[in-house]
Amino acid sequence: MRAPRNRKVFVIGYGAVTPLGKTFAQTWERAVRGEAGFRKVTRCQVESMCNVVGEIPDWDPRAFPFSGKKEVYNWNASFVILTMAVVKEAMENAGLLMDKETSPRTACLIGSAINGTDAFRIAQGNMRDGGPLKVSPYLLPNLCANLPSGKAGMLMGFTGPIFSPQGACASGNHAIGIGARMIRDGDCDFVLAGGVDMPIMPEIIHGFSNMNATIKITAQDRAYNDPSQASRPFSRDRKGFVFAEGGGVVVLAAEEAIGAHGLHAKAEVIGVGWTSDAYHFTRPKPETIIRAIRETIDDAELTPADVQYINAHGTSTIRGDAAEVECLRAVFGEGLRHIPISSNKSQIGHTLGGAAAIEDALTIEGMQRGVILPTINYLPDPQFKGLDFVPNEARRVHHEIALSNAFGFGGTNCCILFRGV
Repeated sequence: MRAPRNRKVFVIGYGAVTPLGKTFAQTWERAVRGEAGFRKVTRCQVESMCNVVGEIPDWDPRAFPFSGKKEVYNWNASFVILTMAVVKEAMENAGLLMDKETSPRTACLIGSAINGTDAFRIAQGNMRDGGPLKVSPYLLPNLCANLPSGKAGMLMGFTGPIFSPQGACASGNHAIGIGARMIRDGDCDFVLAGGVDMPIMPEIIHGFSNMNATIKITAQDRAYNDPSQASRPFSRDRKGFVFAEGGGVVVLAAEEAIGAHGLHAKAEVIGVGWTSDAYHFTRPKPETIIRAIRETIDDAELTPADVQYINAHGTSTIRGDAAEVECLRAVFGEGLRHIPISSNKSQIGHTLGGAAAIEDALTIEGMQRGVILPTINYLPDPQFKGLDFVPNEARRVHHEIALSNAFGFGGTNCCILFRGV
């Protein structure tokens, strides 16, 4: 194998579809205003107190010019059309066009946690009601994790490697980390990296509810009459995360490819750190999370004192938020008091495989604009005394070095360090 080329890797664009909006621009506009994208579930019927979710507003897969009625009928795994839409937005945001030079040098790595589970549900219902001949011949492709990237390639014209990094809720950061390594080593010049999930289905909602991961809203809860208050990371009354759908894609590029094609860098990927816990399928293990954060900073050849903002995993669970703060304190020590920390999940909820890439895009846009998005719905928790969670309102402050944390079921951890440009 040839030696790596050790090229610098930059982010040149991104796209997102979230509970705050059907585009990244809509998401950003509402996020800066401190809004949340939560409401009682409309996608399906559930019998659960965990019935507040983050749904993409007015989502209609048939609204895109590339997805007519037949296309949506055949590709009934919702993450397929979602991926195509987000990839298209990200490439347009980056100004990346496909031609004979760029096409074979562009890869697409889109992770997911739930994948095409909704297509399987539809097939089960069709078989139950109409027999085996009613099972769609498109079922197997709809279940393939790489299929969304493949369909995005058919739409946009790239022919580099496509696959799906499966890192649960850290999938987006895994995609960026792997993509950055591929560009650094010379395997490709551009990578579309991110994650998507459309998981709002009764079985999934009830499953998370029964494992006490998502918030159960009683009549006494402050979100009972105002669903926008359901997600409250690091708050003293946090009760669990808000289940959500969405996806994000960032466009990575080699330094020399940016100049050669007249593109513009927004941030540099300067550090990647990844570990696994070997401990429990949901409970975090501080030692290995601490190692992931330290390895990220070491990979950038920086020190903890250089980090100016932390986009926390911050799910709004009692145990998870406390563990993340414990790990941050171990890495940053007393210096953590001077580093702003916020959680986008307070506004978007937990989009599972889509979370990390959405949060990375928001982090980079924030560095571009000199804005740190808030942790809304925050009520101080005495155990986190002295820490700055950017409570309730966006803050205007110049910052250049940002850490993004992402942890997933199965004990998988992946952190990315960005430098704004």
